[in-house]
Amino acid sequence: MPEYKNTAGKKKPQKSNKILNFLRLGVFWLIVLFLGYAIFGSLMGEGYGSAEERGITDILSYAKEDKLEKIVVTGNQLTVTAKDGNDLPKTMISRKDGSGTLQEQGFDEVIKEGKVAIEVKDDVDVFGMVMNIVLVVGPVLLVVGFLIFMMRQAQNMNNQNMGFGKAKARLYGNEKKKVLFSDVAGNEAAKQDLSEVVDFLKNPKKYEKVGAKIPRGVLLAGDPGTGKTLMARAVAGEAGVPFFSISGSEFAEMFVGVGASRVRDLFAKAKKNAPSIIFIDEIDAVAHKRDARGGAGREDEQTLNQILVEMDGFDNDSGVIVIAATNRVDMLDKALLRPGRFDRHVNVTLPERKDRVDILKVHFKNKPLADDVDLDALAAKTAGSSGADLANIANEAAIGAARNNRKVITNADVTEAFERVAIGPERKSKVMNEQERKITAYHEAGHAIVGHVLPDSDPVHKVTIIPRGRTGGVTWFLPPEDRSYKNIYELKDVLARAMGGRVAERIILGEDGITTGASSDLQHVAELAREMVSEEGMGTKLRDQVFNTDEVNFFGDRAKIYSEKTSEIIDSEIEALTKEAKTRAEAVLKANRKYLDSLAAALLEKETLEEKEVSSILKGTTLPTAAKLHD
Repeated sequence: MPEYKNTAGKKKPQKSNKILNFLRLGVFWLIVLFLGYAIFGSLMGEGYGSAEERGITDILSYAKEDKLEKIVVTGNQLTVTAKDGNDLPKTMISRKDGSGTLQEQGFDEVIKEGKVAIEVKDDVDVFGMVMNIVLVVGPVLLVVGFLIFMMRQAQNMNNQNMGFGKAKARLYGNEKKKVLFSDVAGNEAAKQDLSEVVDFLKNPKKYEKVGAKIPRGVLLAGDPGTGKTLMARAVAGEAGVPFFSISGSEFAEMFVGVGASRVRDLFAKAKKNAPSIIFIDEIDAVAHKRDARGGAGREDEQTLNQILVEMDGFDNDSGVIVIAATNRVDMLDKALLRPGRFDRHVNVTLPERKDRVDILKVHFKNKPLADDVDLDALAAKTAGSSGADLANIANEAAIGAARNNRKVITNADVTEAFERVAIGPERKSKVMNEQERKITAYHEAGHAIVGHVLPDSDPVHKVTIIPRGRTGGVTWFLPPEDRSYKNIYELKDVLARAMGGRVAERIILGEDGITTGASSDLQHVAELAREMVSEEGMGTKLRDQVFNTDEVNFFGDRAKIYSEKTSEIIDSEIEALTKEAKTRAEAVLKANRKYLDSLAAALLEKETLEEKEVSSILKGTTLPTAAKLHD
């Protein structure tokens, strides 16, 4: 296997940046010199910077009239200081003719009489010379520096534009701690499929001898949080090859053609480091069905076309495997799913109970647990949870223990974490008056009794009137075991127990006393009833017929593909299921009215009731004939 170097995160030194910094420093010091010159001139008053130049004859005349205080001779230049009270500039400059002395210039009489102090300097005025040079050269340097700065900026912008077409994939492979299959709990079937891909990468000749071709692509499909990305990382860790990771959205850019350019660059890097793996997360961002989006010149379609070409174009022995992840397989283009591109489809499903126990053990492995923590019981309660949900529960439990200054995680921390993740945190700031507490208690008691009495409903796990998340109270139903399917009787019991809260309010408060507390329940009933009729074929008039496929028009809007008459029948079927659920809930609650009062009273007293307490209070409830669906 060829060696490779992981250069992720390393940057080459840029000489242009050093030059640019040097120019900036030079400009800074030039500005400082000019400011110093200006300040020096201002400190000299009317002096150095504002001296007036006069002829040698004028200076001689002022000297004879005793208007001068001092004359400084430097070479052929006279710097003259006038006496105070004279209407003359304080400082004046004059030039001698040639290099003659003051006597030769006519100052012998002034010198003899001593009217003016005369000082002769043989050294050159270095400061003046420097200032003259700065005044001449400084502006030129400033202009040149500014032009170089602008050219560098333009070059940097051009380099950035040229980098648009480069793939932004992150390279993994040389990490000290690699992700292996042993780090991924659950999903044994998916790991088995992917372990064959690892074997392809490690031992390609074994498969070539029997004429087998290495898969070009593996599509990981599953719900969010099931561990698709983790699975892909485990493949790279087990195979020990470079792993290029990129998101589908990172191909997109405001400029047309950039996405296709990035695809070419990505595959070129992968081939250079072969054998290697390309992982494209959320590939549905750039792989929508082309016939459903419209527009042959769209940027996403050009990107998809380039992916199709690259996957069908590289050689069988290139050693590059593409792994993609999505939770919307139905949105992907058919050309991408055919053999020769994504040859293998791996379903990463939600973990079953046994898998959830293993996942919880992984996430609680480095956390101190109290003896009362039962991970098996937690796994039983978390049916339908993804691996990410379970990781979040473990983290929330640890946070809860730290919040309460405990050194170990207790069962109370785990329970609170589970409920916080599943529904939301307790809203302790939510204060309800007694009337609201009473309505909430009867509402949740209605759910609990209907669910407890109906034969095909899941058992009640917990009832509380403490507000959580967006709810004023919660009635929790948990299945005794994981189930892949539900029959029509079980779904109808779900509808009836969902209507139990609204029906209980009507029994206690009357028809005009119902509240908005049942809005989420009614929404759930409407959605489930529509799914039963249009997607599961469980209607009465439309039995065994489904209408869940909608076409997408040119503008991306979904349009019904069935007639208005069929739509009316679907609506009538939904209405019939809703009325049936309401009738069954009423029959159960009216037949068990005393238990409704007892359970509501217990909730008002304790606020939260566990499964055993609910079962004890509801012992003796009966199923009325009107609520039966089958014997």
